[in-house]
Amino acid sequence: MSTESTLRIVWIYPDLLSTYGDRGNLLILARRAAMRGIPVETYEIRSDQPMPSMADIYLIGGGEDGPQALAAQRLIADGGLHRAVNQGAAVLAICAGYQLFGHSFFAKGAKCPGLGLLDLHSDRGETRAVGELRGDIDPRLGLPPLTGFENHGGRTHLGPGVQPLARVTVGIGNDGQTEGAWHGKILGTYSHGPALARNPAIADLLLRWAIGADSLPPVDDTWPERLRAERLAAASN
Repeated sequence: MSTESTLRIVWIYPDLLSTYGDRGNLLILARRAAMRGIPVETYEIRSDQPMPSMADIYLIGGGEDGPQALAAQRLIADGGLHRAVNQGAAVLAICAGYQLFGHSFFAKGAKCPGLGLLDLHSDRGETRAVGELRGDIDPRLGLPPLTGFENHGGRTHLGPGVQPLARVTVGIGNDGQTEGAWHGKILGTYSHGPALARNPAIADLLLRWAIGADSLPPVDDTWPERLRAERLAAASN
C-alpha cells in the first residue's frame, strides 16, 4: 500500500517488452485512478535503468523470445522488483512477462530461469495459441468474465503455490483449461487487447490493492462495457 498520497505506477522495460500494445494497461490504470481523484505518477523504466522498489503497481508486457530472456536476466540481477513484491506492491504481468514471473520458461529453444515470483513454469506447446480468449475468473476475486486476445507459443503449468486466474471457456490460455495465475497481489495472464481496456474491473482491483481500499467510487463505464460486450459476443460465435 502506498504511504504517500500519490499512486506510483511503473511500466517495466518498455524497450524490451512492449510488442503488443500492452502499454495501454498503463494508460488505463492512470486514467481510472485520475477519474476518482487519485493523483498518479507513472514511470517507464528501461532495461538499462535500475528498477525502483518503492512504487505501488508494476506492469510488464509481452514480447519476443530474445527480449524476454534478456528482461528476465536483468530483473534477476537488479533485484528491485523482488523487493517491491516483498513490500506488498501489486503486479500485472502479461504474456511473456507472465511467463518470466515463474520458475522457468523457454526462449529460442533454450530453458531460461525466471524470477520465481509465481509458482509456475512454461514450456512450448505443439501449436501456437492465437485468437479470442475468454474465461470465468476465480470467484474469490469477485470479477466478471475475462476477455482478451492471445498470441503465444507457450504452455504454462501451475504449481500448488498459485491459483488459476480463470477457467477457460474460449481459447487456450495456460493449457486449454486454465488461464493465467494469481497469488497475493500478483496477477498473470496471456490476455492482450490491452487487458485492462477489455477488463476494467481488473484495473480497479489493482487500484484497490495498491491503495488498500475495499471499494472505489463508480465511474462511467459505458464505452468499456460496450467494448466488453462486443468482444465477449465475438468469442461466443
